[in-house]
Amino acid sequence: MKIFVTGAAGFIGFHLTKKLLDEGHDVIGLDNINEYYSPKLKYDRLAELGIDSASFPSAKKINSSKYRNFQFLQEQLENGKAILDIFRDEKLDVVVNLAAQAGVRYSIDNPYAYLNSNLLGFLNMLEACRNYPVKHLVFASSSSVYGLNRKIPFSTDQTTSHPVSLYAATKKSNELMTHTYSHLFNIPSTGLRFFTVYGPWGRPDMAYFSFTRDILEGKEIKVFNAGKMLRDFTYIDDIVNGIQNAMFKIPDSNPAWDADRADPASSSAPFRIYNLGHHQPVKLLDFISTLETLLGKKAKVRLMPMQPGDVEQTFADIDEASRDLGFNPTTDIQQGLEMFVEWYKKYYKVDSGQ
Repeated sequence: MKIFVTGAAGFIGFHLTKKLLDEGHDVIGLDNINEYYSPKLKYDRLAELGIDSASFPSAKKINSSKYRNFQFLQEQLENGKAILDIFRDEKLDVVVNLAAQAGVRYSIDNPYAYLNSNLLGFLNMLEACRNYPVKHLVFASSSSVYGLNRKIPFSTDQTTSHPVSLYAATKKSNELMTHTYSHLFNIPSTGLRFFTVYGPWGRPDMAYFSFTRDILEGKEIKVFNAGKMLRDFTYIDDIVNGIQNAMFKIPDSNPAWDADRADPASSSAPFRIYNLGHHQPVKLLDFISTLETLLGKKAKVRLMPMQPGDVEQTFADIDEASRDLGFNPTTDIQQGLEMFVEWYKKYYKVDSGQ
């Protein structure tokens, strides 16, 4: 199959792209390589896929030296004409849209970055799918859409009408926009709500990454809500398996869908929403304790109040994803953090005796 992966230089996009390439699929990757966090990490991920960063920025489209079935484009989703041209020229089978401006707290001070990337850029993707139809559009949503919900675990049959960050609001908007296009233009579409994804080659703005760096450097780490936080940490390989299973499970309309008792996660259109999480929340202080053991070093912890835009806990109900997608995460937090720490020390050349 020919698969278009946006955000291919990002954390999840890189891992998904590598797995698809290893399995022999033709992949077109796209990323704007912005400076939200270190572009070097993004270039190094691309290097693992055979893309030479020396080709930037003069070349817009680069062939991989490692995978004959991979081409990479440096482009922004906001460039609607460029996106339409890709769809017209490449005759795509499946689109996996992972490109977005990420980060809950960053959205408080930089709202327009989210408007441009997550709304305008996403609309361009939908318009491209409308004009050059594909077999399936899979897109990244987020556990943050559950917002003020208090019913645990978070289930796709719950309301998501009360987000507490602009980032969450844009992800909720993506779900609504996609349903509209699925209904109007019969675009088979699946949204995946990711729950705190972690692992090697991860994002430096995520807590597990910054905690590791600061503990090793002897710096103080800030732990919000006095450490009374729970997160449904989900290892990257489990997430990639879930995405891949979703790609090949093209949704049909739900014949039992009833507008009077509407299921928020399905529709009379070919549209579905699933949670992808580990289904085993971890207390943040226990998480830090595991990191301390793996790093062989105690953390200097500073307990802080709750931050604006944050939620106390996340916990995924994955029954539907398990039933429909065969999604059954297998990597526990001890195993996952061990693999992350091993990668971190190798990538940043940390003395294993430190």
